[in-house]
Amino acid sequence: MNAPADRLGAAPPVGGDTTSTCTIDVRLDGAAWATHLAEATADGLRSIPPWTPPVWFYDDVGSVLFDRITRLDEYYPTRAERSILARHADEIAGITVATTLAELGSGTSEKTTLLLDALTAGGSLERVVPFDVSEAVLRSAAEEIAGRYPGVAVHAVVGDFHEHLGALPTGGRTLLAFLGSTIGNLDPAERSVFLRNVCAALSSDDWFLLGTDLVKDRSRLLAAYDDPAGVTAAFNLNALAVMNRELGADFDIPAWSHRAVFDEEHRRIEMHVVAGADQMVRLASLDLEVHVHDGGWIRTEISTKFTSEQVAEELDAAGLQTVEVWTDDDGDFLVTLARRR
Repeated sequence: MNAPADRLGAAPPVGGDTTSTCTIDVRLDGAAWATHLAEATADGLRSIPPWTPPVWFYDDVGSVLFDRITRLDEYYPTRAERSILARHADEIAGITVATTLAELGSGTSEKTTLLLDALTAGGSLERVVPFDVSEAVLRSAAEEIAGRYPGVAVHAVVGDFHEHLGALPTGGRTLLAFLGSTIGNLDPAERSVFLRNVCAALSSDDWFLLGTDLVKDRSRLLAAYDDPAGVTAAFNLNALAVMNRELGADFDIPAWSHRAVFDEEHRRIEMHVVAGADQMVRLASLDLEVHVHDGGWIRTEISTKFTSEQVAEELDAAGLQTVEVWTDDDGDFLVTLARRR
């Protein structure tokens, strides 16, 4: 589960300059993106087993539910990654001496602030590049970053990281961050293509910072995705409500339930919505009908769990060399710093 993280609070400005430049570079056509999501959803529902893109999780209700999930005792990834960055942000800033921090995903997370503060304290930060598919999110992010870090240029890029990494501004030393183990939502082929694209987007002076969740006791993994309070279940089922609204679907939500399973072969958590009765679901916008038997299911997300060796091997296969790795005290999460080999 991955989503925009906590927004920056009303913190005082950092530094002495009181002006910032702010650019919004829109590379993603909204209508084309909506068509892409509709087509991906139709393709997924026609597949065996059927699946839907996790983008349907994150309307306003889903974002609130995800924020609640990150605060659950059972959900360790957010806390673990934050603890790593809190401890090692200064070290990362010292190694990279980055003039630009670019982040794929939310540009206003608390975790990113740790890196921004460290780079600012080290005197190298000149530019921040939040990158996301949502123009509204990025405009808000750009304003907040510009307010907190006067004198630092903000160049937000509205794009899909599968297609628009080449739109990242060049020049200086860039630290490209991809946090939250969002890479775990990609299957192996998608990860391979993505990492090769990252390598192609980086110069020899640039760096890549990657957050990955690690393989651990299965009971802890399952508890993180199926909490006893039912918050994750509500989050998962809300995706059906979003598809009802956005795709003209007619999912009978009370007739579905949440399930999390661990796929041993692929070492990943899968989240499913499970039908409690035979039903025919129509998605009007897709001109599609899906027949689901009692007990049948639709996969709504994958979340791969890695070993440190696997991360290094996948980076190496893409042309990226691991330079440093850090874990939290419990060994739950890994942050890797790499660069072009």
